[in-house]
Amino acid sequence: METPVIVAIDGPSGTGKSSTSKAVAAKLGLSYLDTGAQYRAMTWWMLSNGVDVNDAAEVATAAHKPTIVSGTDPAAPTITVDGADATGPIRTQEVTAAVSAVSAVPEVRARLVELQRSAAAAAPNGIVVEGRDIGTTVLPDATLKVFLTASAEARAARRNGELKGKEAADLAATQAALAKRDAADSGRKTSPLAKADDAIEVDTTDLTLDQVIECIVTLIEEKRAAR
Repeated sequence: METPVIVAIDGPSGTGKSSTSKAVAAKLGLSYLDTGAQYRAMTWWMLSNGVDVNDAAEVATAAHKPTIVSGTDPAAPTITVDGADATGPIRTQEVTAAVSAVSAVPEVRARLVELQRSAAAAAPNGIVVEGRDIGTTVLPDATLKVFLTASAEARAARRNGELKGKEAADLAATQAALAKRDAADSGRKTSPLAKADDAIEVDTTDLTLDQVIECIVTLIEEKRAAR
């Protein structure tokens, strides 16, 4: 029986991680996990329950309380918090502004990394896991590690394309917000955003989504053939 393939896809916001990861998983019959959604879910719970997200000690004390469950079907990924669908609420600007502070708390990361490793271990055929520290911390023994990048301008344009109505911002403001989050995620002491030494970097700036998907599928097939 073939060993399940574990694919780690890391990178900052706006590089195409989610669209690429879901499509690759669907194409190869693998499970899919969006770890960023888990951190957003934790953040949303904190905000909804009156926890001061800028007080690390308060966040740490509450980190064990919410029950967060991620569906791993790439065609219809879901996330619930205490049994309630949180797919929409976790994508607000309020959550986006607070998620870096919450995700920097070691107790939050320890709790969610445990959930992420359990999901990977339970995937029958393998899994594509996207995030910021998958290849370096969560799944350091992944079959394939990919680090996606893109220009600041391309990332801001893509991010704005995801936002609707009042959530949309002008391009310069979005670019500034992304830069601020990059600094926070890369500078945190616990599991910072970083490229694993053995990750393959893919610059998506001038590539179509289909091209990025095909590139990663080819890399996975090469890994499988080399086993």
